[in-house]
Amino acid sequence: MHGEYKMPGGKLVVIDLAVRDGRLDGVRLSGDFFLEPDAALPAIDAALNGQRADADDAALAAAILGKLPKDTSMYGISPEAIVTAVRRALAPGETA
Repeated sequence: MHGEYKMPGGKLVVIDLAVRDGRLDGVRLSGDFFLEPDAALPAIDAALNGQRADADDAALAAAILGKLPKDTSMYGISPEAIVTAVRRALAPGETA
């Protein structure tokens, strides 16, 4: 599944994922945003992998924040923008 979201005033956020047994699997975040340190990107993927596909937005955003390295800087992206891209991947055709 594939979802995209252009964060207002920010950058493009892209999520590719699968759902297995009701859980997110194979999550890959990409886009034209910037994250520092480099370890933040795989941390976000790891935070989302295994989350319930029907988890609410707040739970997914909290999972992301909980896995980010302490010194993470996000430019043109936010946990909420990532969650929106996830929702779009899970429900193609919707623009939530």
